[in-house]
Amino acid sequence: MGGLTMNTRVNPDFEKELQKYGKGNWNECFHCGNCTAICPLSEDGFLFPRNSIRTLQMGLEKKLETSIEPWLCYYCGDCSETCPRDANPGELMMALRRYLTTRYDWTGLSKKFYTSAVWEYAAIAIIALLVIVSFLVFLPLRPDAALMVNESGGVMINSLVAGVSPDRFVTLIEYGDWLMAVIVGGLLITNIFNMYYKTIIADKTVKIPLSAYFKEFWQLIYNFVTQASFSKCEKRSYWLGHLLLMTGYTIMFIIVVVFLPYFQIEEVVPVWHWQRLLGYYATFGILFFLGIVIFQRLRKNPITMKFSHASDWIFIIMLALTTLTGIILHIFRLAGMVEATYYTYIIHLAVLVPMIVIEVPFSKWSHLAYRPFAIYFSKLKLATLKEKSVRKLAPAIS
Repeated sequence: MGGLTMNTRVNPDFEKELQKYGKGNWNECFHCGNCTAICPLSEDGFLFPRNSIRTLQMGLEKKLETSIEPWLCYYCGDCSETCPRDANPGELMMALRRYLTTRYDWTGLSKKFYTSAVWEYAAIAIIALLVIVSFLVFLPLRPDAALMVNESGGVMINSLVAGVSPDRFVTLIEYGDWLMAVIVGGLLITNIFNMYYKTIIADKTVKIPLSAYFKEFWQLIYNFVTQASFSKCEKRSYWLGHLLLMTGYTIMFIIVVVFLPYFQIEEVVPVWHWQRLLGYYATFGILFFLGIVIFQRLRKNPITMKFSHASDWIFIIMLALTTLTGIILHIFRLAGMVEATYYTYIIHLAVLVPMIVIEVPFSKWSHLAYRPFAIYFSKLKLATLKEKSVRKLAPAIS
């Protein structure tokens, strides 16, 4: 049994459970090591995908929970393209990332969403319905809304609601943003702490020196902003598209949640204004990447798009609808179409809110946070390995 101990628990049904998280030819792999050899991100101490596949084949569920290797994979597809057994190790790593997301989530909702599309559809529908009903009941269109057009012909969006002043309306929406940010942020942060516990604290083979936490912290920020590890993959065009998507969505999220009073204003600012330039960049980045991904997933080519989990399509559809309703809202507002602006605004929020509430802490978008933290944690573990090596060399040198 190799490195197994008396305390190691084997789950014989582990492979069957993982089938819920993606397409996997688990038993096709005979550990030739080709996938690890060809991966530009695999390094001493983190020999993936082979190590992770071996762990799951043996049913070592708890050991896999301590692993951060699936997050170090950016699924460039080289390993799957060159696999002599067509085991598709890249897709296996993707399935493991979905599984690990459910292990970090203390609420259990992530598991429900990943293993049952009905659960995710129902959650999206309920949240969207709550948004729509809240507007129609508490923030209805004012009777004289047709007059709410400024001198430039644009709709004064903050003045459309009956009985609520423009400043008060923006404040209400801003409070809603903050509440959503606190809930979503709280869920994601606690899940990351759970990830830290499982991968660092629960892993008794490592003892991180305190200095390493400060010394390697820049890795977290750097990799979140640049997705630098992704750029090491041979397909750099995919890294660029992913970077556009990530920066576009992040910019839009920050503008809407943090700087809403400066973004949602009555005045229609010039095209060169920072507000519109950032909005156009975010829109372009998201649509550019989504267009490529949708086309490739429909063609099932390249190999990274050959298999699509239900969560992949839900994420793509929700993000596309959020962006498209935002574009339509912008067009209606510029055209002075008052009622169309009001109802499109409601529809836009009815898509945006469940998109953030569900996708960010529980589903696909959480990967945006887990990956840079995984890289940070990997550097911490490597610091332990280096310290052990130094201790071994010390007696020989002396």
